[in-house]
Amino acid sequence: MITSFKRAANALMFTGIALLTSGTAVAQQKADTLLEFNYGIPNANHASVFVAQDLGLFEKVGLKPKFFIFQSGAPLLAGLKSESLDVVTAGLALALALGQNIPLKFIFWEANSAVSEGLVVDPKSGIKSYRDLAKAKKIAAATGTCAQVSLYMMAKKAGMDYSKLDVVNLPAPLFRNAFMSGSIDAGVAWPPFSLQLQSEGYPIAAFDSEYTPPGGLCPGLTAARPAYLKQHPEIGLKLVQVEAMAREAIAKNPQIAADAYIKRQNLALEVAKAVVERECCDRGIPSFAQQLDPKSPYSMTAKEGGLAEKLHIAIEALHAMKAIPEKIPLSVIQEAVDPTHLREYMKTIGK
Repeated sequence: MITSFKRAANALMFTGIALLTSGTAVAQQKADTLLEFNYGIPNANHASVFVAQDLGLFEKVGLKPKFFIFQSGAPLLAGLKSESLDVVTAGLALALALGQNIPLKFIFWEANSAVSEGLVVDPKSGIKSYRDLAKAKKIAAATGTCAQVSLYMMAKKAGMDYSKLDVVNLPAPLFRNAFMSGSIDAGVAWPPFSLQLQSEGYPIAAFDSEYTPPGGLCPGLTAARPAYLKQHPEIGLKLVQVEAMAREAIAKNPQIAADAYIKRQNLALEVAKAVVERECCDRGIPSFAQQLDPKSPYSMTAKEGGLAEKLHIAIEALHAMKAIPEKIPLSVIQEAVDPTHLREYMKTIGK
């Protein structure tokens, strides 16, 4: 295994973005006892990770993450492939990693971006709902992302041929300038950019829940490399513990999540609050009980449904759009879903 120094250097090479500080150790943990690891996340909605970082929750359980922020999935996958990253929190990029023979274990849902992802439109376009998609001249959707999958499902439900749409490969953070220049008149944006655009006069004509299966097709997952999990088997449970503490803190005081967004993504207060309102707690993020329930749409224990099915549907859509060269077998996805750490946590709290 390459050293932490080399892993950090490689990840910086892939991102080109400065390493974020991971906070200081809390009093009950000595610095030399903390487990250091490299943690990759894309620039998106990761309230619980941000809050855990701000409150020193990782250190409370004996962890010391070094954070790397990515603007897209491609460099994040490169970081995983080179073993420069040990733990990641992201969306469909993690499923695509499996298609590149990058082994991963999905530990838990950190977010459900489907509750805030949607079709953002120029008010002059005449598009009032996803059924008006034919009115769009150019539609933005980043290739290989939840946004592209959503656009495919949207077109399918509206009875349109996706291949007939003029789709621009553009990530959500760049939509504002594209709208202002007239380069696009619609686009599928993930949070927090969807709600940020809405606050600037670009309405959300429809959210994912209107055209995707129950629970959406954009899970935000925290995962780890199997080799790293084997080397440090305690980290899975510790990550769940951190997530649980962050969720509890946000439920008690949602403002800390809004502050975390303002701090990192320069969101206006009203936008940050709107993102938290849509996604906070059980309203947008599947509870641990839901994730362990085999009948839940968010299940990590169901082999034929839940998370595995969602990822399989999304991968099928990406393949149909020629965004990926090959399908990923359902069995490969099922093997990557690992609920053992969630189960272990639930046992520790007596539930």
